[in-house]
Amino acid sequence: MIKRLGTGLAVLWAAATASYVALLLAPGDTVDILVGDGPDTPEIRAGIVAEWGLDRPEIVQYLSYLWRLLQGDLGRSYQLQRGVGEVLATQVGPTVQLTLAAAGTGVALAGAIAILTAGRGRWLRGAASAAELVSVSVPPFLIGIVLLSVFSFTLGWFPVSGAQGPQALVLPALALGLPIAGVLGQVLRGGLERALEQPFAVTARARGLTERALVARHALRHALIPAVTLAGWFTGTLLGGAVIIEVLFGRPGLGQVAMLAVTGRDMPVVMAVVLLSAVAYVAISTLLDLAYRVIDPRIRG
Repeated sequence: MIKRLGTGLAVLWAAATASYVALLLAPGDTVDILVGDGPDTPEIRAGIVAEWGLDRPEIVQYLSYLWRLLQGDLGRSYQLQRGVGEVLATQVGPTVQLTLAAAGTGVALAGAIAILTAGRGRWLRGAASAAELVSVSVPPFLIGIVLLSVFSFTLGWFPVSGAQGPQALVLPALALGLPIAGVLGQVLRGGLERALEQPFAVTARARGLTERALVARHALRHALIPAVTLAGWFTGTLLGGAVIIEVLFGRPGLGQVAMLAVTGRDMPVVMAVVLLSAVAYVAISTLLDLAYRVIDPRIRG
């Protein structure tokens, strides 16, 4: 775990350094880039020079930037005239809500499909595989457009935009969760079918254990390891997809903040979103390492 934590810190340092280098390599004067499309006055420019230490050597500027990050200081958005941390804090809640709902939807659908089709007839498994392939191949934003057209514009079952109430969360969570369900469903079903052919499964059947009990008590745990490994992949999918889905469904959140920051050239906010994404990825990857040991006690040995 110490090694894993060290790797996580190295990833965070690399993300922070990459965003800082991107700022330096962007065409134009650094002060002009940080001002972006916000108000531009001599006082604001002097504040930027003082905050970022632009009148000092480059290595000192870089170390000062890292030190501010260690203290939790993400800088200031000169376009919004607010601290970046304050901007993100007001928008992170809806994004977390959406990503958790999408992850829960994807995992629940994948588990249900895998359990219902593993070891079943060829046609049933073929139909499930075809549905999973379609859900993986279609981009989340296109799934979202289809869901909006059918369930919002045509049937009127769900609101078109906004984040008021649980109903407004259903379609965005489905748009993000269906591709996850497609990948996880394939992996889980393959893992279950391999587990059901293992000697322990033959022994359990000989002892009179029903097929459903065998899957729930024994085979599912064996199939979870490769599926949990993929959780790191769909973490990135959720973080990237949330940007587009929040804009498509008119939801508040980090996706809207990131989009406005990019179009408005608000570099401090863009850099902070990159760092926050890296922190989320490292945290989830570390939790997955712990989950391996809970799912399969042999790993602890």
